[in-house]
Amino acid sequence: MKRYILHTSFNIYHFEANQWEHSVHKHTYFEIIFILKGQGRHNLNGNSFDYSDGDVFLVGPEDFHDFDIHSLTEFCFIRFNESFLKQQAHDGNTWQQIVETLLYTSSQSRGSIVHDLVEKQKLHHLLQVLESEYQNPESSYFEIIRDNLMRSMMMILARNLLGQNTASIAPNDSVEAILRYIKQHIYQPDFLTIEHLAEVFHYSPAYISIFFKRHTGEPLKQYITKLKMSLIEARLQFSQHTLTEIADEFGFTDESHFCKQFRKYTGNTPTAFRKKRTNQA
Repeated sequence: MKRYILHTSFNIYHFEANQWEHSVHKHTYFEIIFILKGQGRHNLNGNSFDYSDGDVFLVGPEDFHDFDIHSLTEFCFIRFNESFLKQQAHDGNTWQQIVETLLYTSSQSRGSIVHDLVEKQKLHHLLQVLESEYQNPESSYFEIIRDNLMRSMMMILARNLLGQNTASIAPNDSVEAILRYIKQHIYQPDFLTIEHLAEVFHYSPAYISIFFKRHTGEPLKQYITKLKMSLIEARLQFSQHTLTEIADEFGFTDESHFCKQFRKYTGNTPTAFRKKRTNQA
């Protein structure tokens, strides 16, 4: 399955299409997808949802999706990675909690996040201003305006996500809850052991692995490793962090342990991987 990579921390992609030209794919970043007009179906993580004017979807790293377009559709994709989010982290716990609620609460099984017409209109007005500012990134205060517009949009999305009927929220013993928990704690390996996950979700260690594979088609340990390595690959390619800093961020005991595990998974050392991707760019 193809994996798309974002070469900047933030961008906007606005286009119309009668036919979706991309195969089912994953990416290393988040996408807020606005349906400005048109109808069709959004195929996301094995689920399929009708879409129409005003719908808004959220897709994260390791989610896989594509579209079946039934009528001319105008899309707007806001794409951002974790480095963009971390630029905002110093501004207080409230913002960080909102981000974590939105991005790490499982919404992928419920289709469009926003259903209320007024809420859709608010988001589209903010999107129009954001796109206008994005056309002139050298203008005064561009980053401040962009960041505050993004915050407003994400707060509205989080409010709508949490306000949906509680019957549609993934129960604590569902695979969606396990996926959410893994994403929340991907930087804390002690929280992602089979034993700890089994305790949190009230399963036996043997059964939680069976349960996860039955519902996702992928072994639990393999999913955790793939998610972690995809984030590490993005760090190596798009950040200036040292190997020691990356090892510390992802909870490895030291740089040597990090390098050994990365090579075991990818066949390359972190240094060789970074050099290769830099040369390709």
